[in-house]
Amino acid sequence: MFEGRIALVTGGLRGIGAATATMLAERGATVIVGDIVPQEDPEVTDFLASLGAGANYLTLDVADEAHWIAAREFIAEEFGRLDVLVNNAGVDCVGPVESIEIDAWRRMMAVNSDGVFLGTKHLTRLLSAAGAKSPCGAAIVNVSSMLGMVGMADVSPYSASKGAVRAFTKAIAAEFNAKKQPIRVNSVHPGFVHTPMLERGMQAADAGESGAGAAMLAGLEAATPIGRIARPAEVAEAICFLASDAASFCTGSELTVDGGWTAQ
Repeated sequence: MFEGRIALVTGGLRGIGAATATMLAERGATVIVGDIVPQEDPEVTDFLASLGAGANYLTLDVADEAHWIAAREFIAEEFGRLDVLVNNAGVDCVGPVESIEIDAWRRMMAVNSDGVFLGTKHLTRLLSAAGAKSPCGAAIVNVSSMLGMVGMADVSPYSASKGAVRAFTKAIAAEFNAKKQPIRVNSVHPGFVHTPMLERGMQAADAGESGAGAAMLAGLEAATPIGRIARPAEVAEAICFLASDAASFCTGSELTVDGGWTAQ
């Protein structure tokens, strides 16, 4: 499905990013994993080995423009093209609005929103060149959230950042269409997913009260119409679909993978 194609996945070491990088590699892509962990960390070595020969790693802080410029230069020099960009890297920030520090708000926006903007800004030329050689164009898939579509108490910074990703995706898709740039841009909106980010939230809940983490998980499962939370691979499937030629007529669209949450 992705034979001969070059794909960059940000936040690619864990959770949805790792599942996506693995799936792309299994389906023939040459995968570049971007994450903030230093390249010499054993976690990086082990994960690249699991992806097989040809996998690459970039230490990439998506909120730092200099990192994106370096990433663009590396990809141009090593591969000369980029076919798929998955803007997945993200952080969370929870709590009542009156308790949120401005620095936490700004960090949330920098990673979740600025990172998507910077990746698009600096890699558009490479993507456009690759897309011009493909009948279905290149692809950007932005990982937003169902919380970029609906509200929930005590997650206002996260919702704001993911809502920005949703709107940015549509605007950039329209811009590329108007300029005849061969890049499709779509967003994926996961519900609650069993990732390290969720596990950290459960651990934080347990620190306040024994058993609170399990109760939190049970509550999320009960509130999700399908009766459970997602596995990372289920979201990765949606991302890979939008990145593939099977989604050749999809641009500016949003694909919810939320177990029916936003259908309520």
